[in-house]
Amino acid sequence: MAVGNVRNRYQTAGHDHLFTFWSTLEESERESLSRQLENLDVNRVNRIYKKAIASEKEAADPEPIEPLPVGACESIVNDPASEKRWRSEGLQAIARGEVGVLLMAGGQGTRLGSSAPKGCYDIGLPSHKSLFQYQAERIARLQVVAEKECNKPAGSVVMPWYVMTSGPTRRETEAFFTKNKFFGLNSKNVVFFEQGTLPCLTAEGKIMLESTSRVAVAPDGNGGLYAATRAPLSKSNNSTVLSDLTDRGVLYVHAYCVDNCLVKVADPVFLGYCISKQADCAAKVVPKASPSESVGVVARRGEKFSVVEYSEISKEQAELRNSKTGELAFNAANIANHFYTTSYLKSVESFEDDLAFHIARKKIPTVDLKTGEAVKPSKPNGMKLELFVFDVFPFTKRFAVLEVARNEEFSPLKNAPGTGADDPETSRRDLLAQHKRFLERAGAQVKDGVEIELSPCVSYAGEGLEFVKGKTFTRSGYVENPEELDALL
Repeated sequence: MAVGNVRNRYQTAGHDHLFTFWSTLEESERESLSRQLENLDVNRVNRIYKKAIASEKEAADPEPIEPLPVGACESIVNDPASEKRWRSEGLQAIARGEVGVLLMAGGQGTRLGSSAPKGCYDIGLPSHKSLFQYQAERIARLQVVAEKECNKPAGSVVMPWYVMTSGPTRRETEAFFTKNKFFGLNSKNVVFFEQGTLPCLTAEGKIMLESTSRVAVAPDGNGGLYAATRAPLSKSNNSTVLSDLTDRGVLYVHAYCVDNCLVKVADPVFLGYCISKQADCAAKVVPKASPSESVGVVARRGEKFSVVEYSEISKEQAELRNSKTGELAFNAANIANHFYTTSYLKSVESFEDDLAFHIARKKIPTVDLKTGEAVKPSKPNGMKLELFVFDVFPFTKRFAVLEVARNEEFSPLKNAPGTGADDPETSRRDLLAQHKRFLERAGAQVKDGVEIELSPCVSYAGEGLEFVKGKTFTRSGYVENPEELDALL
C-alpha cells in the first residue's frame, strides 16, 4: 500500500500524529514505520478502545456475582467410575486423531531470574528436564497409551501441538525445540504461532510512539490466542492454526499454560467429560486452598458463566460456605486449563467485537510530539489493552466445568527461587510427590526420604506400573525406562 494511502487511513481514524516526524526520518526508518502501520488495523484499535472504556464504566455498577449453580460443576475427586468412563471416551477421540493441544507459552521467566522463555526453565528435577520437555513427553506417552488401549498400530496416533509464543520468545523457543530435536516428537506435528500485540494508547485513545519511527506496542494478553489462531503462521506460510486444525480433522482442542508442571496435557478424562457433555468450551478447576487465596474463580455473573477475579469478591462472599457440603461457595479456582471444539474456536470471530479488553494503566516510554525527545515517565502515562483467555466464557452456549484434585494437577511456577510458594522448589516437590504416589498406588513401597523421578515416557498418569507391586524402593534416582526401577530397590 502506498504511503499516501496509509496516511489517509490514519488521518481518517484520528491518528495522523504518528506521521509527525516523517519528514525527518531516514528512508529505512520510513519503511519500518510504514510497514508497522500498514500491518495494523487502526479501526479495530479504535473499536477496542471505545469498548474497553465503556466496559470500565459499566464495571462500576457490576452485575451480581453468584456461585456456580448445583450441577454446573462435576468432580472426579472420589468418583473413579466416572473418571474411568470419561477417560475411555477421551482416549477414543485421541485414537481417532480428533484431538489437538494448544500451549500458551508467550511468557519469559523474568520473575524466575531468566530472560529465556518460561518453558525452557529447569525446576531442579534429577533429570533436569525443562517444562517444554515434560509436556512433549506427556504427549508422546499419551499417544502410545491411546494406541495400546484402542488397538491402533504403533506410531499411528498423532496429537498436533500448537505452541503460542510471543515476539520476544518466538525465535528462542523454536531454537530450543530444534536444539533438543523436538523432544522426540515429529517436527511436522509441532506448529509455532505468535501471540498478537496492540498499540499502547494515551488516556484519550491516541496511539503512542515508542520512538520517532516506531509505534509503542504490548502483548494483547493470553486471550489474544483467539485472534492469533486466525493469523498466518509466518511471513512465508499463510496457513493458520484454524486451517491446520481443519486440515488434520481435529475436532477438540485442549489449551493450557506452560508454567504448570503437573498439567495433564490432552487429559483424556477432561476431554471425555467435555465430549460427553457436548460442551463448546469448558474449564478445569481445583478447589480453592483457602477463602483468601488470590485466585480467580469460575462463577456466574448475572446469567452467564464468567471468571471472577479475587479482587471482585468481598471477604463475606469468599468465606461463604455451602450449607450441605461445607465447601466454599466460591470454590472453583481457575487454573487456565480449557477445552474447546474447533468449531467454537472458529466462531469466536463472530462475537469478538463484543469482547471487552481490560485496561492496564502503565508507565510507557514514548517521545515528546513537539520535540521528538525521549520521555521516560515517572507515573502512568498510557494504557495497555489485554484480553484474557476466559473472556469468551460468557458468550458460550454450552459451557462445562470439571473439578480435579489440586495435588494431582496444579502446581504453578510464578515466583523466584526461595519464595516458598509457587516457585521452582514447590514445583519440584509436588511433581516428585506425585511420582511417589504413582508407585505406591501400583503396590510399591517408597522409603522415607527417597525421591524417584519417573519420566513421562514411563507413565503419563500412573498407568503401566503394575510390575512394581510388592517392591520396596530404598534409593533415589531418575528413571527413563521401566527396567531402570530395579536399580533403586
